[in-house]
Amino acid sequence: METSGSLPDVLTAIYERRSVRHFSDAPVDRKTVMELLRAASWAPSGLNNQPWRFALVWNSTLKESLAALTRYSATLKAAAVLVPVFLDKEGSYDDVKDCQAVGAAIQNFLLAAHGLGLGAVWIGEILKNKDAVRDRLGLPDRLELMAVIALGYPAHRQQKSHRRPVEELIVFEY
Repeated sequence: METSGSLPDVLTAIYERRSVRHFSDAPVDRKTVMELLRAASWAPSGLNNQPWRFALVWNSTLKESLAALTRYSATLKAAAVLVPVFLDKEGSYDDVKDCQAVGAAIQNFLLAAHGLGLGAVWIGEILKNKDAVRDRLGLPDRLELMAVIALGYPAHRQQKSHRRPVEELIVFEY
């Protein structure tokens, strides 16, 4: 993206963040992950109900078990930690708003990871096996899987992406 002048840090992070699917073997410390979860928890939510819940999967055997539930198994196995993200239906008052809030929390997490030099990818394809993920983690039915984030230090930073021109995205202007 070409811009003139200096962008605020948040815009730079938004424009530079990429999905990272290849990780180095470097561990990620729990304190850093907790900071990412703190950033996620500051996402907006309707009535401030904060419907997101997180699991942390460090164990390699459990990572392999979850990896078997998606075609992105190599990414899940290579990540330093997996962060399954759930909607807590018990505290939910509107499905759409609460799903949007969880998405905002995930985006905060991804941007914070990028800002701290980590790489991450939002895995949604695993939702086809959302009940199996929840069962393998031994979690209650009130938690509905929204995504699994694979997190680690990037093996490289050559990820590329493109976006449609903003003008193509506008469906109405008056």
